[in-house]
Amino acid sequence: MAMKVASIRVHPVKSTAIRRVETAEVGFAGLRGDREWMVVDATGEMVSARVLPELFTITASTRSTGGTTADLRLEAPDMPAIELAHPVDGAEDVRLFGKKHLLARPVGAEADTWIRAALGREDLSLVWCDDPTRRRLTLGREGDHAAFQDGYPVTVLSSESVAQVNEWICEAALERGEPVPEPITADRFRPNLLVDGVHAPFAEDAWERIRIGEAILRKAKLVDRCVMTTIDPTDLSRGKDPIRTLARHRRWDGATWLAVHFIPETPGAVRIGDPITLM
Repeated sequence: MAMKVASIRVHPVKSTAIRRVETAEVGFAGLRGDREWMVVDATGEMVSARVLPELFTITASTRSTGGTTADLRLEAPDMPAIELAHPVDGAEDVRLFGKKHLLARPVGAEADTWIRAALGREDLSLVWCDDPTRRRLTLGREGDHAAFQDGYPVTVLSSESVAQVNEWICEAALERGEPVPEPITADRFRPNLLVDGVHAPFAEDAWERIRIGEAILRKAKLVDRCVMTTIDPTDLSRGKDPIRTLARHRRWDGATWLAVHFIPETPGAVRIGDPITLM
């Protein structure tokens, strides 16, 4: 079976609900519309679903995802939808993981009031990445940049790798005399591009340079996984997997690993069904 794109995922506001699309434009900062907006606390620190899983319940739409003609539309349970425009001025210092300092534009009081009501915290604000070229990447070349992605612009994962993780989870449950759990989906790992047809689980680890559709991507690093993967994005329940299982089979250098970060070299459109070519 040929390697191909199985699913394309965009996350307009960092840590909000996954938006699946049929096609996407890959720019130098990642998929167009991906993680260009972010929720921060009163100090400017990123607030993600690691600490506030309720972010998963917010659905964000843009022109890239469809469903709105506004720059951003937000929906959440028991909340009226709100449509927002890109802010045209203002700048504030924001941080990712307490150390990556970036400039962003505050979206404004209307957006902040909505976010605070939806998430039940009065210290939250919404910001927009107006210029991703200001951000330099640790393992990037001169000019490489990203918006509010954790590390690098595009994340790629294979269905075969997810299937292997689930097989390991089932084996471990049987060893412990526990019921076999429901399979964990790729949603736990929030890849931008989920691919099918690789020759073996984790084959993507070795991909150094790939062509997908019109885009050419260069490997930055493997993705070290965090506690956010242990939160079910549908019901917000928490468990020990997949981190427990990854720690058993995919742990080195003090971290657990799954999926690969890539940096775009050549922008262009990607579509479901596009073949993946190793270069």
